[in-house]
Amino acid sequence: MEPFAKVGDIIFIDPDDGSVELAPHDLWREDTWVGVTKLVVGDRVVVEIGGRLRLFSNSLAEPLRAGLTVEGTDSGILGILSEKAIKFLDDSTEDALPERFIVPSNENLSFEDFGGYSDIVTRARELIELPLKYHDALNEIGARPIKGVLSSGPSGTGKTLLARIIANHADAVFYAINGPEVLSKWYGQSEEIIRRIFEDAKKRERAIIFFDEIDSLASQRSDESHEASRRVVGQLLALMDGFSPDTNVMVLGTTNRPQDVDSALRRPGRFDWHVDFPIPTKRDREAILATSGRKLRLKEDMPHLWVADRTESWTPAELAAIWTEAALLAVSDGRRALLPEDYIGGYERVAKQRTGSRG
Repeated sequence: MEPFAKVGDIIFIDPDDGSVELAPHDLWREDTWVGVTKLVVGDRVVVEIGGRLRLFSNSLAEPLRAGLTVEGTDSGILGILSEKAIKFLDDSTEDALPERFIVPSNENLSFEDFGGYSDIVTRARELIELPLKYHDALNEIGARPIKGVLSSGPSGTGKTLLARIIANHADAVFYAINGPEVLSKWYGQSEEIIRRIFEDAKKRERAIIFFDEIDSLASQRSDESHEASRRVVGQLLALMDGFSPDTNVMVLGTTNRPQDVDSALRRPGRFDWHVDFPIPTKRDREAILATSGRKLRLKEDMPHLWVADRTESWTPAELAAIWTEAALLAVSDGRRALLPEDYIGGYERVAKQRTGSRG
């Protein structure tokens, strides 16, 4: 005996006599979708809808081919909207999308621009620059490739600057990615952008893909985490695991909360190498102050040690801000070079700002 109703049918129940009636199927219209045909095998058609692939039977009289824009419902394909595929990304420059994330090389940027942290600089160059420059030699040795390096530490400690310097020195194409730039409200678009960047990077002789504050893009997955974040993590895992021996790409991530980065990304073969950027020591602060002011016009020797003694717990970014304040003091007095009193005045201004921001 045929069942009265099947899954998906709508029924009416009369509250008076309890009779049951099947609702007409055309009472509620099915939601329509728009997609792109990706593969046609006989009468079976694979359609990409919002980043997902779905399989349908071709119920149309006309034959289908890959690359068409079609509309349909859950029941099947209704018709062809266009002979051309719609762009998946809402960007008129989709084909050039990876180029938007490439930071032009700066020949004037060198290790002389990075003060202090000598041990960290040495270690970062070992983990990032050497594998890029000597990729073939390491393959011949049979060493396990370094795919990802995670840099952690407070904001303003120079993580991004050092990565850019290393990219310049290694003659590597540098892709800079900030979480909000790739996160999209459209299903599958964030993963598509990241995939395009990785594909472009793998064509280069050497490349660095740099994720700033990667914890905002690939946070720890849980039942409460957003689906988009879970999909991005899954895409990153697949892309990093998909590197071939010929791939000369290094993936770098920075964070001040390494515990928030998904644990799967920190396993061997992914971001399993770690460089920590602590608050600078007194010796580091003295070197940072001297380095950040070396291109300025100075009339006399500056009391770097005096300032370094008084800036415990300051970040390199805060130390560099002293020079900006010092320059403002100098030009306000009509001078075109800095004096020690400008330097000290700059320190006092930044120190006051720090006290105010913490108050």
